[in-house]
Amino acid sequence: MTRVVTKSRVGADGVLHLELPLGTPEAGREVQVTVESLPPPMTQEEWRAWVCRTAGSVTDPGFERPPQGDYEVRESLS
Repeated sequence: MTRVVTKSRVGADGVLHLELPLGTPEAGREVQVTVESLPPPMTQEEWRAWVCRTAGSVTDPGFERPPQGDYEVRESLS
């Protein structure tokens, strides 16, 4: 059996309902379910602070942007 990862939300009643179609070859097999709470998503301010912390953080002197190539020449639309 392959590993299946899914995200779901706990209902207002505090109950998590899962329906995972695994296919008939898996019928009758025992499975293990692990539940982990996900961290809350970053606020816009937390995201901005993270971006500001990472800006300029590469200190490798050999790090450089490779050539990006030339723009494609296209036929005029008019």
